[in-house]
Amino acid sequence: MKVSLFIAKRLAAGAQSGSSKLIVRIAIAAVSISIAVMIVSVAVVKGYQHEIRNKITGFSAHIQLSRLDLNNSYQTTAITADTVMERFIEREKAIKHVQRFGIKAGIIKTDEEFHGIVLKGVDPERYDWSFIHQHLVKGYHPKTTQGQISNQILISERVANKLKLKCGDPLIIYFVQDPPRARKFTVSGIFNTGFDELDETYAFVDLKVVQKLNNWVPQAITGYEIVLHRDADILESAASIYNYLPYSVEMLTIRDLHPQLFEWLNLLDLNVIVIIVLMVIVACINMITALLILIVERTLMIGILKSIGSSDRIISSVFLYLSIYMLGFGLLIGNVAGAVLCYTQNKFKWFTLSQDAYYLSYVPVELNLSDIVWINTGAIFICILVLFIPSRFVSRIQPGVIVKAD
Repeated sequence: MKVSLFIAKRLAAGAQSGSSKLIVRIAIAAVSISIAVMIVSVAVVKGYQHEIRNKITGFSAHIQLSRLDLNNSYQTTAITADTVMERFIEREKAIKHVQRFGIKAGIIKTDEEFHGIVLKGVDPERYDWSFIHQHLVKGYHPKTTQGQISNQILISERVANKLKLKCGDPLIIYFVQDPPRARKFTVSGIFNTGFDELDETYAFVDLKVVQKLNNWVPQAITGYEIVLHRDADILESAASIYNYLPYSVEMLTIRDLHPQLFEWLNLLDLNVIVIIVLMVIVACINMITALLILIVERTLMIGILKSIGSSDRIISSVFLYLSIYMLGFGLLIGNVAGAVLCYTQNKFKWFTLSQDAYYLSYVPVELNLSDIVWINTGAIFICILVLFIPSRFVSRIQPGVIVKAD
C-alpha cells in the first residue's frame, strides 16, 4: 500500500473525532446536499417537460398535415383524404398512428351563458383516445353506429362548469356562416387536461358532423394528425413524410404549432444549469475550506514528514486522498437521498402544484441512470480538479518554522 494512502486512511479515521470532526461532517453534508439537489432538479425538470409535451401532443399530435394556404383562422380549407398516402405514411417505423380530423368554430349558447368553441371532428372508431381517457372526468367519448352521424360531444370540465352542464345534458351550438346554422348536441363526457387554453378552446365530435356543417363531401377533411412512438423522432419522421406529400399539403410539427410553449420549456433547461453550477460551487468551496483546515491542523505532522525526507508530492497526495474520501462519502449519501426522494415523489406524489398555474397537479419526476452518471462524473472531475489547489499549500509549510513555533 502506498504510504500516502495509508496515512490518509488513518487521518480519515481520526477525523471522526477531535476538533476536525465538525468541519469534515460539514464538507460531507455540503457534497451530499449538492448532489441530491442536482439529481432532483434534473429529474423534476425532465419530468415536467415530458408531461407538458405529452399534453400538447395529446391534443395536436406530433405532426399535422393540412391545406397549404395563408388562412390562419378556424375556417379551414378542406383537403381530400388520400388512402394511398395514408398507407405509405403508416409504413414508417417511427409512426404509431395516422388519424383524420376536421375543424369547425361555433358558439355554445345556454339560457344564462355563452362560450366560443372549436369543434374537433374525429372518427370515433379510428381516433386514438388514449390521451383523452387518461384525463376523462365523467362519461365517455363520442360513439357512433355504422352509417349514422353521432350528435354526442365531449367537452372540458372548465366549459362544463362555466355553462353549468353535465353528462347527458343537451346543448345548442350556433355557427356564424351564410346562412347561419345551429345544431343540437348531447354531452357524452367531460375531460380535464389542466391546459386551460386548450380545454376552453376544443370539444370533440364526430367527423361527419363537421363535414356536414362545412358542406363537405365525405372524403373532405381539414387534415391528418400523425402520432409518433417517441418525441425524439419528430424531425426525422417529418423529413420522411415530406416525400409523400403533394404540393398542396402543408406539414407542421408540434413545435411549429405551439412555439411559445416549447420556448418556455427550453427556458427550464437554463434554470437547471444555474442550479447545477451553484451547487457545484457550494460543494467545491466547502471541500476546499475543509481541506485547508485539515492541513492547518496537521502542520506538525507535515513538518515531521518533511524532516524525514517526504516530498511535497507525497504529502499533497495524503490530503488529496483524504478529500477524495470525503467527496466519495458525500456522493454516496447524496445519490441515495436524491434517488429515494425522486422515487417516493413519483409513487406517492407528496409535493403538489397549482394546476391553474403549472398545468399539473403534482411535481413530476423522471430519473434516468444516464443523468445520475453524468452528474456524478462532472462533480467528481470538477471537485478533484479544484482540490489540487489547497493540497499544494503543504509546500509552503517548513519544518523549521514548526519547530520554532513549538
